[in-house]
Amino acid sequence: MKVVITGGGGFIGAKLARALLAHGTLAGRKITRLVLADQAFPEFPKDARLETLAGDIADPAFAARAIAPDTGAIFHLAAVVSGAAEADFDLGMRVNLGGVRAVLDAARRCSTPPRLVFASSVAAFGGELPEVLDDSTTPVPQTSYGSQKVVSEYLVSDFSRKGYIDGRSLRLPTIVVRPGKANAAASSFASAVVREPLNAVAYECPLPPDTLVWLLSPRRVVDAFIHAHDLPASAWGTNRALNLPGITVSVGQMVEAMGKIAGVQTAKRVSYKVDPRIEKIVMGWPVRFETPRALEMGFKPDPDIATVIRDYVADEHIKVS
Repeated sequence: MKVVITGGGGFIGAKLARALLAHGTLAGRKITRLVLADQAFPEFPKDARLETLAGDIADPAFAARAIAPDTGAIFHLAAVVSGAAEADFDLGMRVNLGGVRAVLDAARRCSTPPRLVFASSVAAFGGELPEVLDDSTTPVPQTSYGSQKVVSEYLVSDFSRKGYIDGRSLRLPTIVVRPGKANAAASSFASAVVREPLNAVAYECPLPPDTLVWLLSPRRVVDAFIHAHDLPASAWGTNRALNLPGITVSVGQMVEAMGKIAGVQTAKRVSYKVDPRIEKIVMGWPVRFETPRALEMGFKPDPDIATVIRDYVADEHIKVS
Protein backbone atom coordinates (compact mmCIF):
# COMPACT_ATOMS: atom_id res chain seq x y z
CA MET A 1 0.00 0.00 0.00
CA LYS A 2 1.13 3.53 -0.79
CA VAL A 3 0.85 6.02 2.09
CA VAL A 4 1.14 9.82 1.81
CA ILE A 5 1.89 12.25 4.65
CA THR A 6 1.39 15.92 3.81
CA GLY A 7 3.50 18.04 6.12
CA GLY A 8 5.80 15.02 6.28
CA GLY A 9 8.85 17.21 6.81
CA GLY A 10 7.49 18.76 10.00
CA PHE A 11 8.16 17.47 13.49
CA ILE A 12 4.98 15.39 13.88
CA GLY A 13 4.93 14.35 10.21
CA ALA A 14 8.52 13.11 10.37
CA LYS A 15 7.87 11.33 13.67
CA LEU A 16 4.80 9.67 12.15
CA ALA A 17 6.82 8.66 9.09
CA ARG A 18 9.48 6.97 11.22
CA ALA A 19 6.79 5.14 13.19
CA LEU A 20 5.09 3.89 10.02
CA LEU A 21 8.38 2.67 8.57
CA ALA A 22 9.07 0.83 11.82
CA HIS A 23 5.56 -0.68 11.97
CA GLY A 24 5.63 -1.68 8.32
CA THR A 25 1.84 -2.05 8.10
CA LEU A 26 -1.39 -0.06 8.38
CA ALA A 27 -4.69 -1.82 9.10
CA GLY A 28 -2.97 -5.11 8.37
CA ARG A 29 -1.71 -4.01 4.95
CA LYS A 30 2.00 -3.85 4.13
CA ILE A 31 3.38 -0.37 3.46
CA THR A 32 5.25 -0.56 0.15
CA ARG A 33 5.72 3.21 -0.42
CA LEU A 34 5.69 6.16 1.94
CA VAL A 35 5.55 9.57 0.26
CA LEU A 36 6.27 12.70 2.31
CA ALA A 37 5.02 15.95 0.79
CA ASP A 38 6.34 19.21 2.24
CA GLN A 39 8.60 22.15 1.45
CA ALA A 40 11.66 20.87 3.34
CA PHE A 41 12.69 17.69 5.13
CA PRO A 42 14.96 16.54 7.96
CA GLU A 43 17.43 13.72 7.54
CA PHE A 44 15.88 10.26 7.28
CA PRO A 45 17.61 6.88 7.33
CA LYS A 46 17.83 5.38 3.85
CA ASP A 47 14.77 3.27 3.12
CA ALA A 48 13.67 2.00 -0.29
CA ARG A 49 10.04 2.61 0.67
CA LEU A 50 10.55 6.33 1.42
CA GLU A 51 10.11 9.17 -1.09
CA THR A 52 10.11 12.93 -0.48
CA LEU A 53 8.37 15.47 -2.70
CA ALA A 54 9.01 19.19 -2.22
CA GLY A 55 6.21 21.56 -3.16
CA ASP A 56 3.12 23.53 -2.18
CA ILE A 57 0.23 21.33 -1.06
CA ALA A 58 -2.22 24.11 -1.99
CA ASP A 59 -1.14 23.69 -5.63
CA PRO A 60 -3.61 21.16 -7.13
CA ALA A 61 -0.99 19.89 -9.57
CA PHE A 62 1.47 19.16 -6.76
CA ALA A 63 -1.23 17.54 -4.61
CA ALA A 64 -2.21 15.32 -7.55
CA ARG A 65 1.44 14.31 -8.06
CA ALA A 66 1.84 13.42 -4.37
CA ILE A 67 -1.53 11.67 -4.09
CA ALA A 68 -1.49 9.52 -7.22
CA PRO A 69 -4.36 7.11 -8.03
CA ASP A 70 -2.57 4.19 -6.33
CA THR A 71 -2.61 5.91 -2.90
CA GLY A 72 -4.28 3.87 -0.17
CA ALA A 73 -3.85 6.08 2.90
CA ILE A 74 -3.35 9.81 3.51
CA PHE A 75 -2.36 11.71 6.64
CA HIS A 76 -3.04 15.39 6.01
CA LEU A 77 -0.93 17.37 8.48
CA ALA A 78 0.26 20.27 6.28
CA ALA A 79 -0.98 23.64 7.54
CA VAL A 80 -0.13 27.23 8.34
CA VAL A 81 0.00 27.33 12.14
CA SER A 82 -2.37 29.31 14.35
CA GLY A 83 -0.46 32.55 14.92
CA ALA A 84 0.62 32.81 11.28
CA ALA A 85 -2.90 32.08 9.99
CA GLU A 86 -4.26 34.84 12.22
CA ALA A 87 -1.57 37.32 11.16
CA ASP A 88 -1.84 36.56 7.43
CA PHE A 89 -5.47 35.78 6.57
CA ASP A 90 -4.84 35.15 2.86
CA LEU A 91 -1.97 32.75 3.54
CA GLY A 92 -4.04 30.76 6.03
CA MET A 93 -6.97 30.54 3.65
CA ARG A 94 -4.79 29.48 0.74
CA VAL A 95 -2.90 26.76 2.59
CA ASN A 96 -5.35 25.59 5.25
CA LEU A 97 -8.47 25.62 3.06
CA GLY A 98 -6.98 25.51 -0.42
CA GLY A 99 -4.61 22.77 0.71
CA VAL A 100 -7.31 20.54 2.13
CA ARG A 101 -9.42 21.00 -1.00
CA ALA A 102 -6.46 20.09 -3.23
CA VAL A 103 -5.78 17.00 -1.12
CA LEU A 104 -9.43 15.91 -1.14
CA ASP A 105 -9.77 16.43 -4.88
CA ALA A 106 -6.65 14.34 -5.48
CA ALA A 107 -7.92 11.67 -3.09
CA ARG A 108 -11.22 11.57 -4.95
CA ARG A 109 -9.35 10.45 -8.07
CA CYS A 110 -7.71 7.47 -6.35
CA SER A 111 -8.49 4.02 -7.73
CA THR A 112 -10.21 3.04 -4.49
CA PRO A 113 -11.36 5.47 -1.76
CA PRO A 114 -8.34 6.01 0.50
CA ARG A 115 -8.49 6.34 4.25
CA LEU A 116 -7.66 9.92 5.15
CA VAL A 117 -6.73 11.17 8.63
CA PHE A 118 -6.95 14.95 9.00
CA ALA A 119 -5.12 16.88 11.72
CA SER A 120 -7.68 19.33 13.09
CA SER A 121 -7.40 21.28 16.35
CA VAL A 122 -9.18 22.20 19.56
CA ALA A 123 -8.94 25.74 18.16
CA ALA A 124 -12.25 24.65 16.59
CA PHE A 125 -13.80 25.79 19.88
CA GLY A 126 -14.09 29.33 21.17
CA GLY A 127 -16.43 32.03 22.38
CA GLU A 128 -18.68 31.38 25.36
CA LEU A 129 -17.78 27.85 26.43
CA PRO A 130 -18.84 25.58 29.28
CA GLU A 131 -16.26 24.97 31.98
CA VAL A 132 -15.80 21.43 30.66
CA LEU A 133 -16.35 20.64 26.98
CA ASP A 134 -17.65 17.28 25.84
CA ASP A 135 -18.52 15.49 22.62
CA SER A 136 -21.75 17.45 22.26
CA THR A 137 -20.12 20.91 22.39
CA THR A 138 -20.63 22.78 19.11
CA PRO A 139 -17.48 24.21 17.50
CA VAL A 140 -17.61 28.01 17.34
CA PRO A 141 -14.04 29.02 16.43
CA GLN A 142 -12.83 32.52 17.26
CA THR A 143 -9.70 32.55 15.07
CA SER A 144 -9.11 32.22 11.35
CA TYR A 145 -7.06 29.08 11.99
CA GLY A 146 -9.88 27.47 13.98
CA SER A 147 -12.44 28.42 11.31
CA GLN A 148 -10.27 26.91 8.59
CA LYS A 149 -9.97 23.68 10.56
CA VAL A 150 -13.73 23.42 11.14
CA VAL A 151 -14.56 24.02 7.47
CA SER A 152 -12.00 21.35 6.58
CA GLU A 153 -13.64 18.90 8.99
CA TYR A 154 -16.96 19.40 7.21
CA LEU A 155 -15.30 18.81 3.85
CA VAL A 156 -13.69 15.59 5.11
CA SER A 157 -17.09 14.43 6.39
CA ASP A 158 -18.89 15.29 3.15
CA PHE A 159 -16.30 13.62 0.92
CA SER A 160 -16.69 10.57 3.18
CA ARG A 161 -20.48 10.69 2.94
CA LYS A 162 -20.20 10.73 -0.84
CA GLY A 163 -17.90 7.71 -0.74
CA TYR A 164 -14.91 9.53 -2.27
CA ILE A 165 -12.74 8.87 0.81
CA ASP A 166 -12.94 7.16 4.20
CA GLY A 167 -12.06 10.19 6.31
CA ARG A 168 -11.59 10.91 9.99
CA SER A 169 -10.60 14.22 11.66
CA LEU A 170 -8.72 14.44 14.96
CA ARG A 171 -8.96 17.62 17.01
CA LEU A 172 -5.48 17.80 18.47
CA PRO A 173 -4.67 19.33 21.86
CA THR A 174 -1.51 21.42 22.13
CA ILE A 175 1.40 19.07 21.39
CA VAL A 176 4.08 19.23 24.09
CA VAL A 177 7.08 19.04 24.02
CA ARG A 178 8.23 19.97 20.49
CA PRO A 179 12.00 20.08 19.93
CA GLY A 180 13.85 22.61 17.79
CA LYS A 181 13.10 26.29 17.51
CA ALA A 182 9.89 28.15 18.31
CA ASN A 183 7.46 28.62 15.42
CA ALA A 184 4.62 31.07 14.73
CA ALA A 185 2.00 28.95 16.49
CA ALA A 186 0.34 30.73 19.39
CA SER A 187 0.85 27.51 21.36
CA SER A 188 4.62 27.61 20.85
CA PHE A 189 5.14 28.83 24.42
CA ALA A 190 3.88 25.50 25.83
CA SER A 191 6.88 23.66 24.42
CA ALA A 192 9.40 26.47 24.77
CA VAL A 193 8.78 26.83 28.51
CA VAL A 194 10.16 23.29 28.92
CA ARG A 195 12.49 22.97 25.94
CA GLU A 196 14.54 26.14 26.35
CA PRO A 197 15.43 25.72 30.05
CA LEU A 198 16.37 22.07 29.40
CA ASN A 199 18.73 23.39 26.72
CA ALA A 200 20.28 25.78 29.29
CA VAL A 201 18.60 28.79 27.64
CA ALA A 202 16.65 31.43 29.56
CA TYR A 203 13.02 31.71 28.45
CA GLU A 204 10.62 34.63 28.84
CA CYS A 205 7.16 33.11 28.79
CA PRO A 206 4.51 35.34 27.12
CA LEU A 207 1.73 34.06 29.39
CA PRO A 208 1.34 33.97 33.20
CA PRO A 209 2.09 30.78 35.16
CA ASP A 210 -1.59 30.09 35.89
CA THR A 211 -2.36 29.73 32.16
CA LEU A 212 -3.96 26.34 31.56
CA VAL A 213 -3.22 24.15 28.53
CA TRP A 214 -4.98 21.04 27.19
CA LEU A 215 -2.06 18.97 25.93
CA LEU A 216 -0.90 15.71 24.43
CA SER A 217 2.61 14.39 23.89
CA PRO A 218 4.23 13.69 20.50
CA ARG A 219 4.31 9.97 21.32
CA ARG A 220 0.59 9.89 22.00
CA VAL A 221 -0.38 11.94 18.96
CA VAL A 222 1.56 9.66 16.61
CA ASP A 223 -0.17 6.68 18.21
CA ALA A 224 -3.50 8.49 17.73
CA PHE A 225 -2.93 9.06 14.01
CA ILE A 226 -2.13 5.41 13.42
CA HIS A 227 -5.01 4.21 15.60
CA ALA A 228 -7.44 6.57 13.84
CA HIS A 229 -6.43 5.16 10.48
CA ASP A 230 -6.68 1.55 11.57
CA LEU A 231 -10.19 1.84 13.02
CA PRO A 232 -12.85 0.63 10.56
CA ALA A 233 -15.35 3.07 9.09
CA SER A 234 -18.07 1.47 11.22
CA ALA A 235 -16.31 2.74 14.37
CA TRP A 236 -16.76 6.33 13.16
CA GLY A 237 -20.28 6.22 11.81
CA THR A 238 -21.55 9.55 10.47
CA ASN A 239 -19.52 11.67 12.93
CA ARG A 240 -16.07 11.82 11.41
CA ALA A 241 -14.57 14.40 13.83
CA LEU A 242 -13.22 13.52 17.26
CA ASN A 243 -11.83 15.39 20.28
CA LEU A 244 -8.65 13.58 21.32
CA PRO A 245 -8.12 12.97 25.04
CA GLY A 246 -5.44 14.99 26.79
CA ILE A 247 -4.49 16.40 30.18
CA THR A 248 -5.04 19.88 31.64
CA VAL A 249 -1.88 21.45 33.05
CA SER A 250 -0.88 25.00 33.98
CA VAL A 251 2.34 26.58 32.77
CA GLY A 252 3.45 26.78 36.39
CA GLN A 253 2.87 23.05 36.86
CA MET A 254 4.93 22.35 33.76
CA VAL A 255 7.82 24.40 35.11
CA GLU A 256 7.51 22.76 38.53
CA ALA A 257 7.59 19.25 37.03
CA MET A 258 10.59 20.19 34.89
CA GLY A 259 12.38 21.44 37.99
CA LYS A 260 11.83 18.15 39.79
CA ILE A 261 13.23 16.25 36.81
CA ALA A 262 16.11 18.57 35.82
CA GLY A 263 16.77 20.59 38.96
CA VAL A 264 15.63 23.86 40.51
CA GLN A 265 18.20 25.91 38.60
CA THR A 266 16.69 24.71 35.32
CA ALA A 267 13.24 25.87 36.38
CA LYS A 268 14.66 29.26 37.40
CA ARG A 269 15.55 29.96 33.77
CA VAL A 270 11.85 30.73 33.17
CA SER A 271 10.56 34.28 33.59
CA TYR A 272 7.24 35.81 32.60
CA LYS A 273 6.26 38.81 30.46
CA VAL A 274 2.72 38.77 29.08
CA ASP A 275 2.30 39.28 25.32
CA PRO A 276 -1.26 40.64 24.82
CA ARG A 277 -1.49 39.28 21.25
CA ILE A 278 -0.63 35.72 22.29
CA GLU A 279 -2.74 36.03 25.43
CA LYS A 280 -5.83 37.03 23.42
CA ILE A 281 -5.53 33.96 21.18
CA VAL A 282 -4.67 31.42 23.87
CA MET A 283 -7.20 32.57 26.45
CA GLY A 284 -9.96 31.77 23.96
CA TRP A 285 -8.96 28.12 23.78
CA PRO A 286 -10.73 25.42 25.80
CA VAL A 287 -8.66 23.74 28.50
CA ARG A 288 -10.91 21.04 29.98
CA PHE A 289 -12.57 18.24 28.06
CA GLU A 290 -14.48 15.07 28.71
CA THR A 291 -13.77 12.67 25.85
CA PRO A 292 -15.79 9.47 26.43
CA ARG A 293 -16.17 8.72 22.73
CA ALA A 294 -12.42 8.87 22.08
CA LEU A 295 -11.68 6.73 25.15
CA GLU A 296 -14.27 4.15 24.10
CA MET A 297 -12.65 4.04 20.65
CA GLY A 298 -9.27 3.24 22.22
CA PHE A 299 -7.48 6.61 22.13
CA LYS A 300 -5.33 7.35 25.19
CA PRO A 301 -4.09 10.48 26.98
CA ASP A 302 -0.73 10.86 28.72
CA PRO A 303 -0.76 9.88 32.41
CA ASP A 304 0.71 13.19 33.66
CA ILE A 305 2.99 16.09 32.73
CA ALA A 306 6.04 14.53 34.42
CA THR A 307 5.77 11.52 32.09
CA VAL A 308 5.48 13.84 29.08
CA ILE A 309 8.68 15.68 30.07
CA ARG A 310 10.59 12.47 30.87
CA ASP A 311 9.60 11.02 27.48
CA TYR A 312 10.84 14.18 25.78
CA VAL A 313 14.14 14.00 27.64
CA ALA A 314 14.54 10.35 26.59
CA ASP A 315 13.51 10.90 22.95
CA GLU A 316 15.80 13.90 22.49
CA HIS A 317 18.69 12.39 24.48
CA ILE A 318 18.88 15.34 26.85
CA LYS A 319 21.18 15.03 29.85
CA VAL A 320 19.65 16.13 33.14
CA SER A 321 21.27 16.24 36.57
